[in-house]
Amino acid sequence: MSSSPQQTPPPVTDDVTPPDEVLAGVPELASGSLSAYVRAWLARVRSGESGVLPVIGGLIVIIIIFQLKNSVFLSANNIINLMVQASIYVLFGIAEVFVLLLGEIDLALGFTGAIGAVFAVWITGPPHNQPWFVGVVLGLAVATVIGAVWGLLTTRLRIPSFIVTLAGLLGLQGLLIFLINKLAGQSSGGTMSVSNGVINGIAYGHMSNVLAWVVLVVVVVTYAAITVLRDRQRRSGGLVTQPVGLGFLKIAAIAVAGVVLVLVCSAGSGVPWAVPIVLAIVLGWTFLLGHTRFGRYVYAIGGNAEAARRAGINLSQIRLIAFALSSLTAGAAGIFYAARLGSISSNVDGGQYVLLAVAAAVIGGTSLFGGRGKIVHALLGGLIVATIYNGMGLLNLSAATQLMVTALVLLAAVTVDALSRRNRTTT
Repeated sequence: MSSSPQQTPPPVTDDVTPPDEVLAGVPELASGSLSAYVRAWLARVRSGESGVLPVIGGLIVIIIIFQLKNSVFLSANNIINLMVQASIYVLFGIAEVFVLLLGEIDLALGFTGAIGAVFAVWITGPPHNQPWFVGVVLGLAVATVIGAVWGLLTTRLRIPSFIVTLAGLLGLQGLLIFLINKLAGQSSGGTMSVSNGVINGIAYGHMSNVLAWVVLVVVVVTYAAITVLRDRQRRSGGLVTQPVGLGFLKIAAIAVAGVVLVLVCSAGSGVPWAVPIVLAIVLGWTFLLGHTRFGRYVYAIGGNAEAARRAGINLSQIRLIAFALSSLTAGAAGIFYAARLGSISSNVDGGQYVLLAVAAAVIGGTSLFGGRGKIVHALLGGLIVATIYNGMGLLNLSAATQLMVTALVLLAAVTVDALSRRNRTTT
C-alpha cells in the first residue's frame, strides 16, 4: 500500500551506513584479531580499496621532496605558516565534501566565503565595533542563507547544482564588489581591513605552550575514552567492531602526532589558534556525518538516490541542509582567509578557491560521483594542496607552475577515483 507524501517516512537508521561501517561484511573481522584485521585490510588494498593510504603516502613523499630541495621547509616557523595556510584549503574542502557526497557540486563556495567575511569584517570594524562573536555569527549566517538558496533552487526547481552555483559564482562576484564599495566606500580601493584583534588572532594568534599541552592531553584522553566505550558497547551488543589492538594503535598514533605537533610549534611561536579551531570543526562534522541519521541519509542519497527515496528519505530536505552546511563551512573559510590576509578584497579569486576546494576533497579520497567520502579526506587533501603551494613558494616557482602542478595532482586523484569506481562496479 503506497504512503501519502505527508506521512512520516519510516526511520532508516540502521540499514543505511557510511562506507566504513560495512566492516561487518568482512568475515575476517569476526574473530576480533588484529592479525585478521590486517589480512582483511591487505585484501581490500589488493582489490583497489586502498582508502587513505595513497594520500598519506603521497603527502609523505611530497614533504620529503620539498625538504630535500629546501631545508627551511620543515622548520618550526614554516610548519606553523603551513598549518595556517592549510586551514583555509581544509575548510573549503570540507564545505565541498557535503555536496559531493550527494553527487552535487557547489561552484560558488569561494565567493560565498568572501561574502560572509565581508559582513564579519564590516560589523566588527568602525563605526560599529561589535564584538568578534557578533561578526562571526553574522558572517556564518549570511553564508548559510546563500547555501540554503542554492539548495532550494536545486531541489524545488530541479535545476542542476552545477548551473545554479555557476550562476551564483558570477552573481556573488558582482555582489562582493558592490558590498565592499557600499560598506567601505569608493575610496577604500575595494578592500576592507580586519580591525578586530580576535579575528586577526585566528591566523596570527598562538596558544601558550602550557595550554597546548593541556589541550592535547584532554583531546587524547577524550578520544581514548570514546573509542574504548564505543567498542565495548558494540561488543556487548554482539556487533562486529575493530580489534582491541587496533583501537589502542589509533589512540597511540593520535598521541604521537599531537606530541610532535606541539613540540615542533613550541620551537617557534607556538601552536596557532587555527589548528584547534579547524580540528574542532573536523570532529564536529565527522560526528554529524558518521553518527547521526542525517549523515546516514546523505550517504544513502549519494549511493542511490532512488533507493533512498523509496526508503522514505526526504531527498529535498537533506539536499537543502547539505547545501546550507556546505556554505556555513565556506563562511568559516572566508573568515579564516580574511584573518590570514588582514583584509577582504573584491579581488578575491573565488573561482580558484572553489577549484582548490574540489581538489582538496577529491585528492583526499572523496568521490566526485557521490556516496563515498569523509570529512577527514578534506583534511588530508587540504594538507596536500597547502604543502604543494607552500613548498613551491619556498622554491620561488612561478604561479603558472604552481597551478599546473596542482592541476596534475587533481587529475591524478580524479583518475584514481574513476578507476577504483570502475573496479568496484565490475567486481
